[in-house]
Amino acid sequence: MEVDKIREVVLKHALKNSIDHGGRALESAVVSRVLGELPELRKYAKQIVEVVKEVVSFVNSLPIEEQIKIVKERFPELFEETKQVERREERVLPPLPGVDKHKGVKTRFAPNPDFYIHLGNARPALLSYEYAKEYNGVFILRFEDTDPRIKKPLPEAYKAIREDLKWLGISWDEEYIQSLRMELYYEVAKELIARGGAYVDLCRREEFRKLKLERKPCPHRAQSSEESLELFDKMLSGYFAEGEAVVRVKTDLTSHDPSLIDWVAFRVVDTSRHPHPLTGDRYVVWPTYNFAAGVDDKLMGVTHILRGKEHAINTLKQLYVYRALGWEYPEVINLGRLRLEGMILSKSKIKEVLKKGGSVGIDDPRFGTLRSLRRRGILPEVIREIIMEVGVKGTDATISWENIASLNRKKIDPVSPRVMAVFDPVKVVIRDVPKEHTLRVLKLSYHPSNTSLGSRVIDLGLGDQVEVYISREDYSTLSRDGYLRLLEFCNIVVEREYRGYVEARFIGSGLEQAKKSGLKIVQWVPVVDHIKLELLKPEKLKLKVIRGIAEKAIVEFPPGKLLQLVRIGFIKLEKVSERRRRVRAIYVHD
Repeated sequence: MEVDKIREVVLKHALKNSIDHGGRALESAVVSRVLGELPELRKYAKQIVEVVKEVVSFVNSLPIEEQIKIVKERFPELFEETKQVERREERVLPPLPGVDKHKGVKTRFAPNPDFYIHLGNARPALLSYEYAKEYNGVFILRFEDTDPRIKKPLPEAYKAIREDLKWLGISWDEEYIQSLRMELYYEVAKELIARGGAYVDLCRREEFRKLKLERKPCPHRAQSSEESLELFDKMLSGYFAEGEAVVRVKTDLTSHDPSLIDWVAFRVVDTSRHPHPLTGDRYVVWPTYNFAAGVDDKLMGVTHILRGKEHAINTLKQLYVYRALGWEYPEVINLGRLRLEGMILSKSKIKEVLKKGGSVGIDDPRFGTLRSLRRRGILPEVIREIIMEVGVKGTDATISWENIASLNRKKIDPVSPRVMAVFDPVKVVIRDVPKEHTLRVLKLSYHPSNTSLGSRVIDLGLGDQVEVYISREDYSTLSRDGYLRLLEFCNIVVEREYRGYVEARFIGSGLEQAKKSGLKIVQWVPVVDHIKLELLKPEKLKLKVIRGIAEKAIVEFPPGKLLQLVRIGFIKLEKVSERRRRVRAIYVHD
């Protein structure tokens, strides 16, 4: 096949891939598409890869508007397909089961405030909220904080969780905190014991474990309800120390799963040593997750529970309480696990990183928490769309960082001002700049198509020559080919190379000239007026700090603003100091 024909196929797939992903093509994806269309070229894969690299580099140097224009002119058959890819189908949730059995729908999100919400537990939160809204029902936020020792609540997490939910667009109709409902749990426990559904066990833990494995009853299991109630009152009075007494729910001793056998509903916690952040040492007898959650779902009138399938065993445990008290269990929808590639999602791993001191705070941009995603510049509507797309599947799902970045890119690209920045800069002195540029200012738009973003002025300095910085990577192209185009400014050719700088000559200002000559288009920053830039860049599970320079216009924007560094990627400003001529930002994605 002719080389020109191959390049045409590569260009077609590079443009399509770029437009589908917000204006930036991926080499690996283009190679796969090309070899899929032309399988006879697989034996020349190495050569194809080189062609793809060259074409992708060219395509990525073009604004997305220019890419779409080329597709319309040269590959019109792709245009409609591309537009369809850009339009995401509206995701509709499947109907809730058993709705007719209830007077109304009531859902809940019940986080443990021992840490911050991550993408995984944001899923049941959003789905529960959306279902309540769809059925004109009620949505509850319930803080499950009844473990002051092992999963000790963080005082700041209560507020942070509320903030994260609001950022995600979730509001709630009712709010409860379990640690403030202790007296209620005690009353239900007494009723359960009185009905013979639970008992107080004084066996040593090792002794009970042995009996359980042998499927034999604990000696205290046969005691009367009156005896257990007396022992429970002693527990509440502080008579027993940690490990000396627990309340157990009576279950099936022959169960195949030992964890189901007479599980613990209450235990003693020495809150003088492990005070609760809200109640201090007021209580020493604390309900376990399964007791408090099961009781609250009933008393709060929850009709539908959406939670991870790993909670299936908890449903079985709680059913013993419901049966003993004559309650009807809510409808349960088990969700598969949600994995996130390229970020740290595990709560334990995040805590490990924080403990080692290898992070930049609780909202480290490598973490998969909502707080971290927000800091990194991911929009809440992106998180919502991804969760809604995954839906209520019971199978596990994996979300890649590339998917998040692609969707986020489509949303922020049209509204993000563009500025230029250079890393590892090389100074270039340009001679023979014509008189029309002697005004020494260049007015550039912040966006090629969104005129509402305005424009900025770049000071080129005084004198009969212009001095700029370009990246060392682009300098290697200049030193090899001899020619470059400085974005929206001029075309240059290298004349001499010195130890500290490069001397180049102005050869024109037209873009068409650059295109015909195949010049690489690069970003640049004027020597006379620039800002120091520190960029925090997550690379998979590593965190890098890279330093460079940017045009002065970057300080015109406040912290929190999303910008696009031309040919580099999107950033979110964190600290802006015009006085010190310094900016710190987080790299969002390319």
